[in-house]
Amino acid sequence: MDTIASLFSFITTPVSWVIVQFHSLYGAIFGPDSGWAWGLSIVSLVVLIRICLIPLFVKQIKATRGMQALQPKMKAIQERYKNDKQRQSEEMMKLYKETGTNPLSSCLPILAQSPFFFALYHVLSAIANGKTIGVINESLLESARQAHIFGAPLAAKFTDSEEKVAALGASLTDVRIVTAVMIVLMSLSQFYTQRQLMQKNVDLSVKTPFMQQQKMLMYIFPLIFAFMGINFPVGVLVYWLTTNVWTMGQQMYVINQNPTPGSKAQDQYLTRLLKHVTTHGDVKGRGKKKIVAAIVAKGPDRNDNERKFITALTKQGLAAQADGSVIKSAEATADSDAASGGAAKRQQPKRQSKSQRQTPPKPSSKK
Repeated sequence: MDTIASLFSFITTPVSWVIVQFHSLYGAIFGPDSGWAWGLSIVSLVVLIRICLIPLFVKQIKATRGMQALQPKMKAIQERYKNDKQRQSEEMMKLYKETGTNPLSSCLPILAQSPFFFALYHVLSAIANGKTIGVINESLLESARQAHIFGAPLAAKFTDSEEKVAALGASLTDVRIVTAVMIVLMSLSQFYTQRQLMQKNVDLSVKTPFMQQQKMLMYIFPLIFAFMGINFPVGVLVYWLTTNVWTMGQQMYVINQNPTPGSKAQDQYLTRLLKHVTTHGDVKGRGKKKIVAAIVAKGPDRNDNERKFITALTKQGLAAQADGSVIKSAEATADSDAASGGAAKRQQPKRQSKSQRQTPPKPSSKK
């Protein structure tokens, strides 16, 4: 354990410093020894970290969608070179290079969080053992050991003995009830986040092994969290539950505002967008215009959801433009004529029948 702690010692001091700064703020409101002051300090630490990780989250979304789009090609390579693993690996790497896709990009937010998670774990473990760590001195250590959340000390774990819990000024029953509830909430939030992704934000038109793997992870990850959670201090459970809730909310926003093409979420989004367009007569908002422009640019490569959207616009007498705007079909025709030079079409004379061509024209009468 000391070896692992030393690996993350470079981040332990900054993490403890951030917690102490937030604690000084919340301590002035709730009292320095309050569980709320220390608990909200951990929550604020999570929020600060996740805000800093937003660029990586955006990169993760792009990488995940890129991997989904590549699944049919990857499957074809696997079938073609199923007896030559080396050539299969080479072709896969070539495909990643050509498309600019990195499979590890989808793991970046989790990897970036890991040092902070382990640093917080060791900070709380040191508090439980009565040891100063980072910038947490003796007075702060004593304050943190007195802090309880719903009767459970921040440093207590589900697996702690009754004597250890008693030394922190709490009962084993309170600790186990609080930790059990938090572990269940942590696992459920993880399950819901993954289930939401699978049900709404996956391209349903492409059936690949990737989707089966995601379904398996939907059930495996919550079990892993539940198993690991019994060894986490209450403060770490607060950290992990907060980050799960943040991920769930962040993903809900992305699914609603920028869904994966071909997914159920995209169908729902385009239905809302169609209602918005028919109400206002145009596309309001840069993000919406960007999505409409992308659909127009696809042309014949549009998926079923996008074709349905364009067809519905046409039935409403509207036409989507390359810049993402929407105009009335008559205006679209006028714009097309103007683009071609504005030349009016020549009216072709009516074709005469054979009898009409043989009959001589009547002489005009003079007055």
